[in-house]
Amino acid sequence: MSFAPRFTVTNPITATLTRIERARRFLNAAPLSEDWIRRMRERALVLEAHHSTHIEGSQLTLEQSERLLAGETVPDADPDDVRELLNYRRAFELVAGFTGVWKAISEGSIYEIYKRLVEGVRGGAAAPCVYRSVQVYVVDSGTGAVVYTPPPAEDVWLLMLDLVAWLNNGSDRMHAVLASGAAQFLLVHVHPFLDGNGSTSRLLATRCLYRTGYDFKRLLTISEYFDRDRPAFYRAIESVRERDMDLTGWLEYFTEGVANQLDEVKARGERTIRADLLAREHRLSDRQALALGQAMEVGRLTIKEFEGLCPGANRRTLQRDLNALVAKGLLVEMGSGPTDPTRHYRMAESFTRPWKAL
Repeated sequence: MSFAPRFTVTNPITATLTRIERARRFLNAAPLSEDWIRRMRERALVLEAHHSTHIEGSQLTLEQSERLLAGETVPDADPDDVRELLNYRRAFELVAGFTGVWKAISEGSIYEIYKRLVEGVRGGAAAPCVYRSVQVYVVDSGTGAVVYTPPPAEDVWLLMLDLVAWLNNGSDRMHAVLASGAAQFLLVHVHPFLDGNGSTSRLLATRCLYRTGYDFKRLLTISEYFDRDRPAFYRAIESVRERDMDLTGWLEYFTEGVANQLDEVKARGERTIRADLLAREHRLSDRQALALGQAMEVGRLTIKEFEGLCPGANRRTLQRDLNALVAKGLLVEMGSGPTDPTRHYRMAESFTRPWKAL
């Protein structure tokens, strides 16, 4: 093996790894309901698929992505964008199958991720062989500027052999999150395919996490962090090349992204635990508990949103549920009355103060 990533474990990296381990312990130990985990996992897939394909140039809105992944038709969406989004789900399902399973990562398994991502769309139509045979350039989809010129095509095969060798016989000597970040950078640096390298690299990083037990209950949405500030994402990648392939800056950025996203998941988990405790303490019905949980999770709840959460229940019944929560001092009604279009419900102030579940 001729490759070994070079980096320094700086104070920022140590601090973010501590936050990540704290969130991981919380997710593994917290009394989170299976229903909550299922709903949050479905939402995480929507966010990850949307933002990962958006980085690659998709013009779908988050609302369109949510509808498409729910099985709806969006007539005004670009067919290639739709296919790429649905392809991402198929590729993610492949990666999710390796949760908690240490298994060698082969060239073929990386290609299978890539194949699922590009099947029937732009990159798939132009890929008669596994690796690219021509020079390519990485372009910022927002500005059109060339941000990186990958290695020559004739070097790709050997570089991929080196990468796979390290993934199976070297990455286990690093913290799992650092190995994941290194794998993501290295694949996108080699840029072995004509298209889809970015999404493939992010799913490879996910697989590296999952096979080491760092699946975080499949609630991590790291692409959302990257997409939130695309220039910062590109700068972090480019910093490695500017520093003679030292990955320190990139890994500081990557671990901060993982920690940031997991902090949000942990905060949501703490809120749902608190809502469950309040539901038991006040002997709420299932519908009332659902309303309370939604208000605590999102910050507000309208009667229309409550109807969406409880299909089949009539509005009068649901309004009585909300009134009961107000009477118990759990929710506060906002707005000037039943006809006010801004009418909604929020958690009472005494229940919105900072709180730690564990």
